[in-house]
Amino acid sequence: MSDPVPHDPVPPESVPPESVPPESVPYETVFTYASPALKFGPGAAEELGHDLRQLGATRVLLVTDAGVREAGHPDRIADRLRADGLAVTTYDGTHVEPTDASMRDAVAFAREEGLFDAVLAVGGGSSIDTAKAVNLLTTNDGELEDYLNAPVGRARAPERPLLPLVAVPTTTGTGSESTTICVLDVLSLQVKTGISHARLRPTLAVVDPLLTASQPAGVTAASGLDIVCHALESYTARDYTSFDAKAPQQRVPYCGANPISDAWAERALALVATSFRAAVHDGADRTAREQMALAATFAGLGFGNAGVHVPHANAYPVAGQVRDFRPAGYPDGEPLVPHGMAVALTAPAAFAWTYVASPERHLVAARLLEPGVAGEGPDVLPGVLRRLMRDVGMPRGLAAVGYAEADVPSLVEGSLRQQRLLATAPRDVTPDALTGIIGASLENW
Repeated sequence: MSDPVPHDPVPPESVPPESVPPESVPYETVFTYASPALKFGPGAAEELGHDLRQLGATRVLLVTDAGVREAGHPDRIADRLRADGLAVTTYDGTHVEPTDASMRDAVAFAREEGLFDAVLAVGGGSSIDTAKAVNLLTTNDGELEDYLNAPVGRARAPERPLLPLVAVPTTTGTGSESTTICVLDVLSLQVKTGISHARLRPTLAVVDPLLTASQPAGVTAASGLDIVCHALESYTARDYTSFDAKAPQQRVPYCGANPISDAWAERALALVATSFRAAVHDGADRTAREQMALAATFAGLGFGNAGVHVPHANAYPVAGQVRDFRPAGYPDGEPLVPHGMAVALTAPAAFAWTYVASPERHLVAARLLEPGVAGEGPDVLPGVLRRLMRDVGMPRGLAAVGYAEADVPSLVEGSLRQQRLLATAPRDVTPDALTGIIGASLENW
């Protein structure tokens, strides 16, 4: 592991919140770190009966989606759990890229089925995020809109403990098995938002690389770029010491870049450098699959505490305002820009813009992702990203997924709604800055 890379800028002048004692320093001196318990390795999913019994479970709600169920993993896991003496009810109605409507359906199903003492998510980020919402809304009063991030929702915090949640990812990318965040589309507003609270973090993440073997190349590519951006954004986020000092009850899960999240991000980028292209182009490469699963976990452990910023904020409207794009490898039907693809499409321009905040970090990240890359300046990391995106078959820019110059203002407006994410950016994010980033991303090459 390399020596820590400092952030360059001096924190801006600021006044501590009134709730911080006057004798306190004006800037944060404390960072927080949390993660689920983790079980990793080929065959780990075979031990879920033991794991759930250790958590006191007897009746389990298994949340998945139809595509993952068709691949056979959820039913095989459910049969094994029943053989281990657990009662299992399966919900397979998860929507790929969940919506408020699909999450309400899942919650209604769980409430109708009765009491459970554990929730098990088997699938990609969509299934894990849906399981988080179900867990929240079957243990706490209120409805979905009460808990959505402001200003879309009322940002209510859960008052009661949630059930044990075990997350079993079948894709390599979202990191949802490590995080406190549940993301969804609000259909009426054409905006992506979410719920963020420490109690949503899974109790246990069981990462079994064998479950990703059937993942199509297009899904591997999009979700792999989500890994890349998770690591890059957490590594280049505002340093935790640049935030105003806060009382303990005011600290949020995204605390800014810190020494622990930096270590996870660096390791994730190094793993991606040696395995991503192989995992996309040779799905049978078991070593590459295993390395990408590990990279996804490491990146999740990093960004789940440090946070993400501009590319992820931009991804919300890019995915939410899609009109007719249908990506290869995903279910036929309604238009969709997969989350990882939506994040990556504006990442080169975003990192060119953030470079000035911490040049050394951007260059270190570029050389971890592409060892031996030469040069200095703001174009190095974007160049590495563009080459990687081309190699794994990403669209060349926002124009390729249906957007035009006339759409830039609405995309900017959607990004500006994501203040929870933009607060972690290393520079102040203005409408003009987003206009430049999104406009430059219509064609990346």
